[in-house]
Amino acid sequence: MDGGNGLVKESAAQQPAELQPAVVVTGASSGIGRALAIQAGTGRHVLLVARSAEPMRLIAADIVAKGGSASFLPFDITDASAAETIAARLAEEGRYCDVLVNNAGYGLIGKAEKLDAGEQLGIVDLNVRALAKLSLAFLPGMLERGRGGILNVASVAAFAPGPGMAMYYASKAFVRSLSLALWQETKGSGVTVTTLCPGPVSTGFFSRATGGAKKPSLFKLLPGTTADQVAEAGWKAFRAGHRQVIPGWTNWLTVRIVQILPLSVRLWLIARLQAARQRKA
Repeated sequence: MDGGNGLVKESAAQQPAELQPAVVVTGASSGIGRALAIQAGTGRHVLLVARSAEPMRLIAADIVAKGGSASFLPFDITDASAAETIAARLAEEGRYCDVLVNNAGYGLIGKAEKLDAGEQLGIVDLNVRALAKLSLAFLPGMLERGRGGILNVASVAAFAPGPGMAMYYASKAFVRSLSLALWQETKGSGVTVTTLCPGPVSTGFFSRATGGAKKPSLFKLLPGTTADQVAEAGWKAFRAGHRQVIPGWTNWLTVRIVQILPLSVRLWLIARLQAARQRKA
């Protein structure tokens, strides 16, 4: 472990040959994370990681009941020891991180100057820093083994600035940019880095983002997909070695249209459609 920044790097050379592969899914207690864990649980061991233990206990039991293998770790991945803790738990189970699914994340709706600064910086801590730290910790071992990879959950929000949800959009742009760069860097190595960019999904995301307020108009405009549909598309794309997937043809088309609009038009349009509401305490 690097004493300067607490970064743990998992090395294949440090692992006994008898260790078995596992899929690590963060934010696995609900929504897309839950669906991805179930997808990955077919023929693989899954370690679910999230702060809430009981939902993961039920999900793990469901995976096992369907013939899969699963365990769970109640833990806040923004903790400085997250990578070390996950690696230690896997070692206790006789496993290593073969596939890392970075799904954990949240957003806030409202103007930046009106939202709580600490909560906004929490988006950076979870959506950006924790994701990057886990990726840097487990990627070297994957490359040494020449297998496995990383599935990072971004969003259609990654393709444009997001007035009214500025920090969230920016965090997902980081996730997409990092993931695409890592895909290129690992190309031909046997390791895959895939970016999953879903549109609106019916989960608890908006309840947290808005403090119970209505969904912003932008997300009402786009037809929603289910968490199961997103997870299936994401896992299939990862297994095929694709660098990016946008589930749902309407989401794909919307992204393409937005990308060709002048920046001034994009900013105006998203600000209007966002119908941003300040998050209520």
